[in-house]
Amino acid sequence: MNSPIVTIVVPCYNEESVLQETISQLCGLMRGLVDENVVSGQSKILLVDDGSKDQTWKIIYKETINNEYVRGLKLSRNAGHQNALLAGLFTAKEASDCVISIDADLQDDIQVIPEFIRKFNEGCEIVYGVRQKRDLDSFFKRTSATGFYKLMNKMGVNLVYNHADFRLMSKRAIAELERFDETNLFLRGIVPLIGFKTDSVYYDRKERLAGETKYPFKKMVAFALDGITSFSVTPIRLVLWLGCLSFFISLLFGSYFLWLKFYGQTETGWTSLITSIWLIGGLQLIAVGLIGEYIGKIYNESKRRPKYIVDLDLFNPLDLKKREQLDNERNSIEKLSKTN
Repeated sequence: MNSPIVTIVVPCYNEESVLQETISQLCGLMRGLVDENVVSGQSKILLVDDGSKDQTWKIIYKETINNEYVRGLKLSRNAGHQNALLAGLFTAKEASDCVISIDADLQDDIQVIPEFIRKFNEGCEIVYGVRQKRDLDSFFKRTSATGFYKLMNKMGVNLVYNHADFRLMSKRAIAELERFDETNLFLRGIVPLIGFKTDSVYYDRKERLAGETKYPFKKMVAFALDGITSFSVTPIRLVLWLGCLSFFISLLFGSYFLWLKFYGQTETGWTSLITSIWLIGGLQLIAVGLIGEYIGKIYNESKRRPKYIVDLDLFNPLDLKKREQLDNERNSIEKLSKTN
């Protein structure tokens, strides 16, 4: 059997502090796989610059010119991690038999990638990288992540427990992923919907090589909320049941207070009145906010805006050659202007 053409897609956002080491480790792995005939010599590492504000793109561009294994893709602006990942997957699909996605911090263990490829050769269309434990996470992050997975499963969303975006997808699987035309793509929930033959590879997550996490608490909450509202209407149903429960409780209390009035046992007071007003008002605001979240998603979907816009595509050899020609012409013009 011929060795598969593999592309490793790495979304990058302000990763200048870690990117050189990431490229070094991935290129070392790729050379070893090519030498052992595990993957084809046409295999590449595709670095996707998600609108970075530091020197990330300059590093990617330099490596694209000088390194046979590295290619770059520059988005026109920051489109978000999930969209940058999609851009890499869809760009690499046509020239690859399978694509492996991994974060730039290399906390995911690249040494299990040969196992990914072995399972692909055995017929798996999707291979998930799954963490064996969360010892490196803080207590809050560990408990919140566990709670999120359990909550999503109870809502009927099929998530792979302790799996993020470290996975292998075949060309066929990515082609099916492209058919999901929604704007708000929650990949951890979408990919299991594709089906096909799947398997998992277990590994221990490592410390981040350098830099800071790109998922602080605020982004984690937004990511979780996006996942919940993208896949389930259970929160709206909970609000409905809460409203029904509040209605029946108010009927009971209304009957009780009416009975007290008839028997002259009522006493004037503000505590119960203010408490009930605040309670109902709070519930109403929660309900309106939750419904607004869903309406906002419908609004975004109805506009059908592109998920991302590619500024420079250096994955395609023809585009790379054109880019080199433009750079040579620009340098010639600069030299000529200095001479004059």
